Amino acid sequence: MDHVKRLFDIPRHQLKSYPKDDMLTSKVNGKWVPWSTAKAIEHAEWFSKGLLELGISKGDKIAMISNNRPEWNIADMGILQIGAVDVPVYPTASEKDYEFIFNDAEVKICLVSGKELYDKVMLIRDKVPSMKEIYSFDPIEGVKSWNEILEKGKSASSNREAELKSTMESISEDDLATLIYTSGTTGVPKGVMLTHKNLVCNAIACISRLPVDSKGRSLSFLPICHVYERMIHYLYMITGVSIYFAESIDTVGDNLKEVKPQVFVAVPRLLEKVYDKIIAKGTDLSGIKKKLFFWAVDLGMQYEPGNRNNWWYRFRLKIARKLIFSKWQEALGGNVLAVASGGAALQPRLARIFLAAGIPVMEGYGLTETSPVIAVNCEKNDGVRIGTVGRVLDNVEVMIAQDGEILVKGPSVMKGYYKRPDATAETIDADGWLHTGDIGELVEGQFIRITDRKKEIFKTSGGKYIAPQPMENKFKESRFVEQVMIIGEGQKFPAALIVPAFVVVKEWGARHGHHFSSNEEMANSPVVKARIMQDIEEFNKDFGNWEQVKKIALLPQEFTILSGEMTPTLKLKRKFILEKYKDVVNGIYAE
Repeated sequence: MDHVKRLFDIPRHQLKSYPKDDMLTSKVNGKWVPWSTAKAIEHAEWFSKGLLELGISKGDKIAMISNNRPEWNIADMGILQIGAVDVPVYPTASEKDYEFIFNDAEVKICLVSGKELYDKVMLIRDKVPSMKEIYSFDPIEGVKSWNEILEKGKSASSNREAELKSTMESISEDDLATLIYTSGTTGVPKGVMLTHKNLVCNAIACISRLPVDSKGRSLSFLPICHVYERMIHYLYMITGVSIYFAESIDTVGDNLKEVKPQVFVAVPRLLEKVYDKIIAKGTDLSGIKKKLFFWAVDLGMQYEPGNRNNWWYRFRLKIARKLIFSKWQEALGGNVLAVASGGAALQPRLARIFLAAGIPVMEGYGLTETSPVIAVNCEKNDGVRIGTVGRVLDNVEVMIAQDGEILVKGPSVMKGYYKRPDATAETIDADGWLHTGDIGELVEGQFIRITDRKKEIFKTSGGKYIAPQPMENKFKESRFVEQVMIIGEGQKFPAALIVPAFVVVKEWGARHGHHFSSNEEMANSPVVKARIMQDIEEFNKDFGNWEQVKKIALLPQEFTILSGEMTPTLKLKRKFILEKYKDVVNGIYAE
């Protein structure tokens, strides 16, 4: 891999080592349409020359706001090949964030996927003096198409060809490749500066953790503007894994069955929903089928990786996999060798049940600032420990500070925050250690267990510290709990704001003679509250007296990105939620 130094070296490595007919594939008018490695590289070169024709030069910033699609990857390569910097932005980010990011990065051109995002960008266009033009991947009447840039490059003179060649040769692995703005649970977004080396080193270090080779397929549906999905794309390309794009988050179930991938990336929230759906189906069964289903689930909950269960357990698991779990596998396409889970904490019981079912959910950990992977579980070399985020990567150093904070060093640590030397100095100390803001410990000296976010730990009025994340993770084990946030800073005791799992509650209510017509009715029902509190009191036994949740309030709406309670990476915006529901919170503590 010595010849792969810059991100645009990766597709060329694929072309030389395992050229693909389906490097990138998406659905167009109901049919899967592939791009070969050679075609993708050719179009990326046209795009590069087209940008040069438009006067874009080294260091210029280009924003991309789009769903996952081959055009994203091709534009990405085209931008990087001329030393320009791409700025991926979440489609779900607010107009205010668009305005801040575009001005902070001094964006010259913006690429959008289609009409809806074009209209959103147009709302702030007049407030961004640096932006010259907006181009769209989808055809929109009266709007410039990205094809115009491709055509410019395709018909450019041989001088442009020579210019592109010399520009590519001049780009160093230490040059800035991308600016990724972290959504931040507080304050304005910060632009994380990642170099070619940062991302290339992280992709190469993850090769040994990927259980598929150049014959494998992946399905992509997590936003590619997220550093995790993006680095994984570079990893797929470098190993020759074909990338298939799901049509949308709503079609993932169907697309998994069509593509039958060996690997895909998911967030815990999605895995929780898959599990809840499976359990709901099991609940609908009757008689012997239902008994068998829940026998298999109970068996799965006792699973230990690395052949740590005895022969009698393994014998029964074989039967459970054949009779029950094989159907779970089929729902994910039947070929899955790894589901990489990241972005938030995964409930250990979910990891356990999926592993038992022969669906290797591998939890990993990282930050945008570390390009991103720091550690990840992997079935090779007895590399799975449930409840940890896996073994530290070979080229990353991890140290636990005196206060328990996880510190990281290595070639994938960012260059710093764009135009923010103050914030950079706060995050990377004089010895080069990046302070993650996460509290954790090393298990067996090499597996990381995260116990909380440093900034999220709070004190009750009695001076006792509360770490909300482990508690939230535990409470979500109740089938009646969809989302939860632990509160109680400066108060006598901790309480919980809970979004009920409305589908489960409705079905449970019907069976017990309680018929609900709306989410509001369920959230206001004393019967539902009492049933959920029953589970909370059971889980409270796992925590110290001072940590135990004394009261709960049920909320009638889910926390979402659009309504502002979650960041694009699905982390809770605690301050925002406390402000939004301050009357509810005051009600809890007023009594």
